[in-house]
Amino acid sequence: MSESRPLWLPSEQRINESNLKKFEDLVYQTKGLSFDSYSDMHKWSVNKPDQFWKLIWDFAEVRCSKYFNQVVLNQNQFGGARWFEGSRLNFAENLLRNRSEKTAIVSIIENGERVALSYKELFIKVAKCAHGLRALGLKKDDRVAGFVTNSVEAVIAMLATTSIGAIWSSCSPDFGVNGVLDRFGQIKPKVLFACKDYFYNGKHIDCLPRLKKIQDNISSLESTIIFSPLNTLKANSLNLEKTTSFELVCENSEVSIDFEQLPFNHPLYIMYSSGTTGAPKCIVHSAGGALLQHLKEHRLHTNIKSNDVVFYFSTCGWMMWNWLVSVLASEATILLYDGSPFHPKSTALLDIADQEKVSIFGVSAKYISAIEKSGLKPIHSHKLDKMHTILSTGSPLTHGGFEYIYKSFSPDIQLSSISGGTDILSAFVAGNPYMPVCSGEIQCKTLGMDVQIWSDMGDSLIEEKGELVCVNPFPSTPIYFWNDPGDKKYHKAYFEKFDNVWCQGDYGEITSNGGIVIYGRSDATLNPGGVRIGTAEIYRQVEKFDQIVDAVCVGQLWEDDTRVILFVVVRAGEYLDDNLIAEIKTLIRSEATPRHVPAKIIQVEDIPRTISGKVVEIAVRSLIHGEDIKNSDALANPESLEYFKELDQLKL
Repeated sequence: MSESRPLWLPSEQRINESNLKKFEDLVYQTKGLSFDSYSDMHKWSVNKPDQFWKLIWDFAEVRCSKYFNQVVLNQNQFGGARWFEGSRLNFAENLLRNRSEKTAIVSIIENGERVALSYKELFIKVAKCAHGLRALGLKKDDRVAGFVTNSVEAVIAMLATTSIGAIWSSCSPDFGVNGVLDRFGQIKPKVLFACKDYFYNGKHIDCLPRLKKIQDNISSLESTIIFSPLNTLKANSLNLEKTTSFELVCENSEVSIDFEQLPFNHPLYIMYSSGTTGAPKCIVHSAGGALLQHLKEHRLHTNIKSNDVVFYFSTCGWMMWNWLVSVLASEATILLYDGSPFHPKSTALLDIADQEKVSIFGVSAKYISAIEKSGLKPIHSHKLDKMHTILSTGSPLTHGGFEYIYKSFSPDIQLSSISGGTDILSAFVAGNPYMPVCSGEIQCKTLGMDVQIWSDMGDSLIEEKGELVCVNPFPSTPIYFWNDPGDKKYHKAYFEKFDNVWCQGDYGEITSNGGIVIYGRSDATLNPGGVRIGTAEIYRQVEKFDQIVDAVCVGQLWEDDTRVILFVVVRAGEYLDDNLIAEIKTLIRSEATPRHVPAKIIQVEDIPRTISGKVVEIAVRSLIHGEDIKNSDALANPESLEYFKELDQLKL
């Protein structure tokens, strides 16, 4: 691609006052090394991982009861690398290191209700919740599931869980019953935290009917703990078995926490893959890996300091929630918001950013596109005088999105587009306070991550499109997949294409600036609004309709985002009319999530399949974008490809 022009250049003052400069000074003081550029620092960080990651630990002042014996063993083997052996720490303890009256969390819900907690108040609430969980019999390695809103209760529940050494896993309450069971049903949680209700887009949504079905279908549950962000909970009227309220669990006099001291690699979170080829994969992340990566990204790449107010629009079903909560380890204030970003009006998030003096504002590329199309110009309508950084992720941010930020927000905001994934609970590429921001480009590879773009033959590419890979082990690789004997699913997910090289499944390019452009997913995973969803979750609902005999679901690039397109083959004598389309969408919405609902449902005569009978989603996706299919001979029915070319329905 042609070289992009810089839209923003950091001032000397901004560089010199950055955390990255302080870290660079530490490298010089301890190793006698100086760097001429960020690129030089990055090369050192991947060539000397033992030096780099030790200094990250020391710079971030990781709290531990026992220091490590060695930074990394088997540093060249993804499957064999062992990080910080001998250390003992607790994730929650590191996030609760501040015990002062400084504000830790501000939580706002769509109807305007606001809750704020100081670090001292947060610590005490976590202490009470942890004590209550221990009284219920929760212990190290047990699983705790959260069917929860983005709320202070969710944060308290997660910190209480992890203080004990139990494992946290969450999804948002817009999931249907099947979507929840596909996830939590695999990990057999002992305790479930759940919200009774929530607001979205002006509507009050009751979760209790779904919660009853969830309880009935997870036999491992011993306790369910319910809260209501809307204060509508009456514990004695729940009429649910083995169920209590959040308030009752926390109704004790405990004010201290017995933080379980655990190995660096102890399980912390179970995250989920999209479920493209069946039930979602359960990705287990370590406490130490998540902590250290987040500290690195927050302090060095995002330049988070204790006086920042950090916001990221997310739900508890997206990894950016986990990423945001880890900001507590940097002693800044985090802002939680639960609700529609456009209710009661399109300026909702920006109004809150002004009100709460947000300094780091995180959203999706789709949100930026939406407010641009609405004609919103915050530079005229809002103060945003504390905002110095905007973060964008979820899907690639276009050149137009970059230009819009600098014209309509402020010419002196650092726009940091970032890209990584649930798989690593962190970023491969992100921003930094040293380099210019160029239109359409992510600023840099993150420190410690040897990110490259490879051809299908394994050649490293510059200024050519290819697969985004990482060729060196790093602390936040998943420790394993749940229920994956022999790590077979794990290996297939990341190492099937290139041996001992992490393949993320993103299609990208390294530019002449050293920046990175991500063009989208290189596999069949759907990413509407930047949220990964799987085609299998949609197929499972479509299969319930007798009128439909076959289907294929793909993502279409559309207006700076991806929209879900569902093609169906109907039974002879049937027709895809408006009523059937509405029924399909309603079922998908209720049994999966609103994000799974296709933007278009289109009738076709046949669906292309391989000789072995597999639907070829990638071929269909290529066709609707006007690309040629190179190997149609591999199909059992190559004539079916014609049905997907130049469709008028996809031009609207």
